[in-house]
Amino acid sequence: MPLYEIMEFKISIIDYNAGNLGSIFKAIRFLGAEPIITNKIKEILSSDGIILPGVGAFGDCMNNFKKAGFIEKGLFNYIIEKKIPFLGICLGLQMLFDESEEMGIHKGLGIIKGRIIRFPQGIKCPQIGWNTIEIRQRDHKIFDGIQNGSYFYFVHSYHAVCMDPNNILAETEYEGVVFPSMVVKGNIIATQFHPEKSGKVGLKLLKNFFEICKEFN
Repeated sequence: MPLYEIMEFKISIIDYNAGNLGSIFKAIRFLGAEPIITNKIKEILSSDGIILPGVGAFGDCMNNFKKAGFIEKGLFNYIIEKKIPFLGICLGLQMLFDESEEMGIHKGLGIIKGRIIRFPQGIKCPQIGWNTIEIRQRDHKIFDGIQNGSYFYFVHSYHAVCMDPNNILAETEYEGVVFPSMVVKGNIIATQFHPEKSGKVGLKLLKNFFEICKEFN
């Protein structure tokens, strides 16, 4: 049984042969929305909300994205133009940036200005486990009912560096390094942590995203 009453809208999970699709699919179903896993652009763009999960190496995921035709066919141009609510998760955040230095320099989607770098030498990598967020844009609807300092679940060795602080929704400190753990640009929102693995507060964040999707309609 879903935690909330069934919502009459569709959430597309972008399938590009990368990422843990099962856990986010189950979380969406648990919250009462209707998830579909798809690599069809028309289906993605007809959704009420879009989620881009990601697990693995940046370069491999970008190559998979290209092979799926998402870049050539301008998927994100349409998402931004149509203002469809979008949520990137983990590598789904990192891919939004200009480039990553993971295993060489690889070009990203260039939606948010900045780059992805590795935690400095001497810091235990990857960061695995629970950590807090410091909210920088308290009035954003994604934070409704979420307290500053809430714990979320992280698994990553690389982090974002934003050129524009207005793109930072929240920050996190790990062994002395402060990095953006949530970013935003218009209808594009992304988290470095995994909300689908972050217990009740993670489900609340996903529920808030669904409320944003409902407003879109």
